[in-house]
This record gives sequence, C-alpha cells and structure tokens, in this order.
Amino acid sequence: MPADTNPDGDIFGGWLMAQMDLAAGNAAARRARGRCATVAVEAMSFLSPVTVGDEVSLYADIIAVGRTSMRIAVEAWRRSRDTHVTNQVTSGVFTFVAIDAERRPRTVPPEP
Repeated sequence: MPADTNPDGDIFGGWLMAQMDLAAGNAAARRARGRCATVAVEAMSFLSPVTVGDEVSLYADIIAVGRTSMRIAVEAWRRSRDTHVTNQVTSGVFTFVAIDAERRPRTVPPEP
C-alpha cells in the first residue's frame, strides 16, 4: 500500500522484513507444533526494490533445528503485475525459539 512506501514509491525494507518474519514464524510454529518467538535475524540482503502493485512471494526453509531453536532461511521474490518475470528482492536467516504458555523456551519435538 502507498503508506508502506518511501517518497519514490519503493516499499520500506521494514515492511518486507515483517512479512518475512511472518513467513518464518509460520514455518517455525508448524515444525515446533506450537508457539515460537523470533530471537534473531541475520544476513539480511536487500537486492532490489519492491514497488506498489508488485506481487511478493515468500519462501521459508528450515535449515537447522536445535533443542529449543530453529534457523529458517527466507527468500522474497517479486513479480510486476504486467509480467511473468520474477526476481529475488531479499533474503535473510531468522532464528526462532519454541516457547511454552509462560513464554519460556521449550524443546522442539521430533519430526513426525
């Protein structure tokens, strides 16, 4: 939306990062079978801008699972509404910790 842009019409990096955090959080919650919290973001690379009207697709891949934490790589790709050409606009690695009802770390269960 226009409120999410700078004066040149490019989407704010913070908005895009928030969408990536949501995608990573979904992957983390599925893997941990419950609530998770973001504890770190590393290696963010903004490769090209996203403009109003672009379609943004996010892809999350769990790259490591520890006792209570997971590292999730996320890529964001854009497609202009008038073409089929896509290009990667950013990537990053998000670390999540599985948490219990009291918001304390809990063990990530084994994969089913």
